Amino acid sequence: MTTTSRQRPAATEVDPTGAPPSRGFGLPAASALVVGSVIGTGVFALPSALAAYGPISLIAFGLVTVGALALALTFGALGRRVPGSGGPYLYARDAFGDFAGFVNAWSYWITAWAGNAAIVVAWVGYVEVFWNTSHAKSWSIIIAMVGLWLPAAVNLAGLRSIAAVQVLTTILKFVPLLFMATVGLVFVKSANFGAFNASGGSAIGAISAAGAIALFAYIGIETASVAAGRVRDPQRNVGRATVLGTLACAVVYLLGTVTVFGTVPHDTLTASSAPFTDSANAIFGGRWAGDTIAVAAIVSGLGALVGWSLIVGEISQAAARDRLFPNRFQHESRRGVPAFGIVSGTVLASVLTIVSYSSFAKVFTTVVLLSVLTAVVPYLFSAAAQLYWLVVEGRRLRAGHLVRDVAVSALALAFSFWSLAGSGYQAVYYGLFCILLGIPVYVWLKTTRHEFGETPVGPLATEVGQ
Repeated sequence: MTTTSRQRPAATEVDPTGAPPSRGFGLPAASALVVGSVIGTGVFALPSALAAYGPISLIAFGLVTVGALALALTFGALGRRVPGSGGPYLYARDAFGDFAGFVNAWSYWITAWAGNAAIVVAWVGYVEVFWNTSHAKSWSIIIAMVGLWLPAAVNLAGLRSIAAVQVLTTILKFVPLLFMATVGLVFVKSANFGAFNASGGSAIGAISAAGAIALFAYIGIETASVAAGRVRDPQRNVGRATVLGTLACAVVYLLGTVTVFGTVPHDTLTASSAPFTDSANAIFGGRWAGDTIAVAAIVSGLGALVGWSLIVGEISQAAARDRLFPNRFQHESRRGVPAFGIVSGTVLASVLTIVSYSSFAKVFTTVVLLSVLTAVVPYLFSAAAQLYWLVVEGRRLRAGHLVRDVAVSALALAFSFWSLAGSGYQAVYYGLFCILLGIPVYVWLKTTRHEFGETPVGPLATEVGQ
């Protein structure tokens, strides 16, 4: 048996589907893609999870926003350097080779289906405003299964169905958030905020823990880079769309969370499964306003689940096409969607949801921290890839630009490590375990395909060839 070596293909510079660039996303559409992917139901449940730490969590939210913007700028720079679809997976593979690419694809894949479990848990909380108000666990699980498999069915129906649902839900999800982030601020009362640091621990510990939870609200800022092959003038528009989308979400998130903190008493908020509904009811009295927001949150959650169910299939399909996932994942159904990836991801999200309801007291927070940890790994590799290229090719840049870019990517890298540290021991244990499970899969793929080595890439490839 001989050892073989495979040259890694160059980054894709065009839409892999062959669609003309003129039909791709412009800047407004690419920005909307970022916003639509970032805002799901997680933000509708986030104030309750952050309330356990008190208003100090707003500082954490602010720091996370700065870190998210650093990541957004980093993704923009990498998108200009490595054009094509794939995002964090593509950047890691381009800089560090197949194994790093696999780890990122595997970790991002886990983020996508584990994130769906977190989204559906928050979604259940708003469905239970109308039904299963006693929060019976068995009914909560049944509702969650409907919330996971209905979006999967929409995906399996084809891309036209996905587009129609996304347009409708993206419009509706902004209504309650914009209202709470603007008009709702008028009704804020300082007495509702409670103790500044309600965690009882150190301020640094509270900020780190709250920051890890808050990061979940920004997962998805990389989607413009993931779909860069479908964006017109990607070297210009991907970075701008990522930053603009992140800023839009940040304004709505921060001000909306302040409104909820200031309109719902702290003790009530920590126990709430639908904090924005409780806030609207507190502002107007009665139930009609809260019910309206609950309906919008339900619609928003379904839209997010439709989008992320497709992402589960897309990331596994992209890796499979590069021979880094099993071949089964790259096949498409007659409807033109990666059906095997969508179904398998939904099955895994269903299992995680059932286990979470059965084993964890704080279901949403636990699943959020797991998906945050697996998302941070691709973010960390992306920041490291940018630093790597700056070190290798920095002499080509002006000194001022080099200092600026190094500072931004170093901040993104430090932010990623900080997010890892704040995830907590339980999330790190389960997250690292899930990530390391990928190593036997990688070994199996390489050995069955007789690929026992790979040609060096980047600057090292030139040195080896000389």
